[in-house]
Amino acid sequence: METGYDVVIIGGGVVGSSIAYFLSANAGFDGRIAVIERDPYYTASSSSLSTSAIRQQFGTPPNIAMSQFSIDFLREVPTRLAIGNELADIGLHEPGYLVLATPERAEAQRAKNRVQRGMGVEVELMEQAELARRFPWLNAEDLALASHGLGSEGWFDGPGLLQAFRRKARSQGVDYRAATVTGMAMASAGRISEIVLDNGERLSAGTVVNAAGPWSAGIARMAGADLPVVPSKRCVFVFESPAKVENCPFIFDTSGFWLRPEGKLFLCGIPPLHENAPDDFGLDVDYGLFDEIIWPALAHRVPGFEELRMLRAWAGLYEMNTFDHSGIIGRHPQISNLVLATGFSGHGMMHAAATGSGVSDLIAYGEYRSIDLSPFRYERIGENRPIEEHVY
Repeated sequence: METGYDVVIIGGGVVGSSIAYFLSANAGFDGRIAVIERDPYYTASSSSLSTSAIRQQFGTPPNIAMSQFSIDFLREVPTRLAIGNELADIGLHEPGYLVLATPERAEAQRAKNRVQRGMGVEVELMEQAELARRFPWLNAEDLALASHGLGSEGWFDGPGLLQAFRRKARSQGVDYRAATVTGMAMASAGRISEIVLDNGERLSAGTVVNAAGPWSAGIARMAGADLPVVPSKRCVFVFESPAKVENCPFIFDTSGFWLRPEGKLFLCGIPPLHENAPDDFGLDVDYGLFDEIIWPALAHRVPGFEELRMLRAWAGLYEMNTFDHSGIIGRHPQISNLVLATGFSGHGMMHAAATGSGVSDLIAYGEYRSIDLSPFRYERIGENRPIEEHVY
């Protein structure tokens, strides 16, 4: 059986659902939209397993602009994504990020700070003495300075944001279909005509959006396209400690670990020593990361964490863009009706709103209006023009 849609979005996570919301609310678009989601309960979804934070402290203007747009939207979520009189609640907290730097990394951090301040980001550099005074529970002996966000950074309920986007999109007429895309029929080498689903359905599509996250390279191959996107597993550990750590921001440590509070508990993680294979979508937790690497680093940075108890852990997948660790957004240059929204490398949750708004405009008007996402175009890969960001 064949059904027709003006736009088919492959991937119903936070990025795909953001696009569905913005597009269905866009005054310049009145077509039919379908979202295809392989995991309708979102049990293994990257969006559901995200630690759901947002920062302004990037090193490149395009990513900073994405964060600036997205934090403004997150503050408006209660009313923008309300259903009737029921407000959407994502529990946004904005205590800032604290990015620590050793003497070897100090100048690089100062250079980033200049870029950030040039973009209007409220961020301060703290020298070692001031850092120790402001955060007395932190061991600053081996640090030169820290970059501290004064606002517009923090964390929120990511799964809550996903569900709020999804509910609002459905209320605006978007069809959500629980299925797996198994193939594509091509009208020509440069145009997709149909999406083939595992339940036997074939959906004709005017525009296809690839927002399939870690699975997006496989989706692209169905249309004869290559994407430098692979699944990359990240483990999150939850622990408790009797240590008094007051006014704790989101911390990026020099060792590579990150840390943030969650009520009376703490979340932490670190990039893996070895990446999983490109075809490995497993979610098993590497507990050795915590015992052998994270805990000693935690105890060094926050001496009170010598006493702690790890309570639970989970793993999720980044959609790692191996070219430059930034999103790939926009129309594919050889496949005229394929739009890409993937490769965010851990930034998808924080940049979902900016992506959704920009892609919506691109589809509705053929150009970016609310935010210019052209720096993230696919063509930059062939041109070797990276928007280089650190992975964590």
